[in-house]
Amino acid sequence: MKTEGAAEVRTSPRVTPSPVIIAEEIKKEIEAEQAQQAEKAPAKENEEVAATFEEILNLCQEAQTAWEKDDLDGALTILDRAYGLLVKINLPADSPLIQEKNNLRLLIAQKIQQIYASRLVVVGDNHRTIPLEENEEVLAEIRSFQTRERQAFEEAYRRSGFYREIILEELRQAGLPEELVWLPLIESFYKVKALSRAQALGLWQFIASTGYRLGLRRDRWIDERMDPIKSTRAAIRYLTELHDLFGDWTTALAAYNCGEIKVQNVIRTQRINYLDNFWDLYRRLPQETARFVPRFIAAVLIIKNPEKYGFNLPEPYPPLRWESVTINRPVKLSALAKALEIDPAELSFLNPELRQDATPNYTYELKVPVGTAEKAMLAIQNLPQWIPPEPVYHIVKSGETLSSIARKYRTSVESLVRLNNIKNPALIRPGQKIRISG
Repeated sequence: MKTEGAAEVRTSPRVTPSPVIIAEEIKKEIEAEQAQQAEKAPAKENEEVAATFEEILNLCQEAQTAWEKDDLDGALTILDRAYGLLVKINLPADSPLIQEKNNLRLLIAQKIQQIYASRLVVVGDNHRTIPLEENEEVLAEIRSFQTRERQAFEEAYRRSGFYREIILEELRQAGLPEELVWLPLIESFYKVKALSRAQALGLWQFIASTGYRLGLRRDRWIDERMDPIKSTRAAIRYLTELHDLFGDWTTALAAYNCGEIKVQNVIRTQRINYLDNFWDLYRRLPQETARFVPRFIAAVLIIKNPEKYGFNLPEPYPPLRWESVTINRPVKLSALAKALEIDPAELSFLNPELRQDATPNYTYELKVPVGTAEKAMLAIQNLPQWIPPEPVYHIVKSGETLSSIARKYRTSVESLVRLNNIKNPALIRPGQKIRISG
C-alpha cells in the first residue's frame, strides 16, 4: 500500500562489471599513481640538485676567501671539491638546470685559472703584470721572429716609435700592464691601416661590429678604427672587460684575438684534468689564437732583452707630434696641404681615419703639423667646400680579378676590399657589383 506523500524508491538492477573492465580501471589507477609519483620525483631531484648548487657556491666563496689570504693551495683544494660535486650531477638534456650547471662549471674553471695565473706573478699584482713564461710554445715563436719574420719584426719595432708614447700614456692612466704596448706589434705590425682577411682594421685590429660596440665611429667620412688614439682607448676598454671576465691577462689576450665566446666555450667543455695546466686551454683554441698569446710573450721577451735572443733592434721612429684645428665642413687634405706648403701625405699620415682624404661634413678635430695651426685656420676659411663624388660601381665580368679592377680604376685591392667588405679577395663572381669609390 502506497502512503500519500511518501517518495517512491526504485532499485535499479545490479550489474556486475566484466573482468576486462575491472582490469582497465585498475590499470588506469596504477598509471595515474605512477604519473603522480613521476611528477613528484623531478621536483624532489631538482630540490636536491639546487641544494648541491648552493653547496658548490659556498665552496667557491670559501676558495675566494682562501685566495685572498694567499692560501693558494687551500683555495685550489676547495675548488677541486666543488668541481667533484658538480661532475656527479647528472641532468637530462631538457632539464631547466642545465644552464646553471654550465655556469658553475665556467665559474670554477675561471677561478682556477685566476689562481694559477697569480702563482706566476707577485701575489696581488696580477692585474698589472702579465706572466712571461718561456715555454716551448713561446720559444717556437721566438725562433720565428729570429728567422723568417725577422725583418717584419724589426720594421714593426721601428714603426712603434710613432705610437708607443701615446699608447703607454693611455695604459698608465687605465692602470693596465705596460707590456700591452706591444700588442699592436702582433696584431698589425704597427700599421694603422692594416686590414686582415677577417676585415679587422687598424693598429688594434677591430672588426666593424666590435669597434661599433666600443664606441668607434664608422661612416662615409671616417673609420675611427684607424685612429691611433681613439682605437687605443677602445682597446683598453675591451681588454679591461676581458680581464674582469676571465681574471688573468693570458686568457684575456686569447679572448681579445678570437672573442670571449670561443674562449668561454672551450672552458665549458674542459675535463677536470685540463684545469690543472694553464696552457692546455690554448691548445684547444683555433690555431691562430693558440699562437697569438705565445707570439705576444715572445715579442715582449725579445724587446726586454734583445741581446739574449740575438737582436740588435733599430732606433724607433720619433713619436708623433701635432696641433689640432676645429673644422666643420668638407675640405680636401691636398688643398689644405698646398696652402700650408707641405706634402699632402703628411696630413694623411696624421689623420689616418679620414676615408676620403678630406674632412667630414660635421665638426672635426683635424691634426696638423706642429707650428701650422694658426696658418691652417686662416687657410681653411678660404678653401672651397669639397663635394664628394657620387659612388662609382663596377659590374664584374668573367675573367676579372680584384687586381685587374683596381688597376683599371687606379685604386688598390686593399681599398676595394675595405669598401665592399670582401672577406676573400680571390672569390669574386661575374655579375657582382663592386663599389670603386664614394
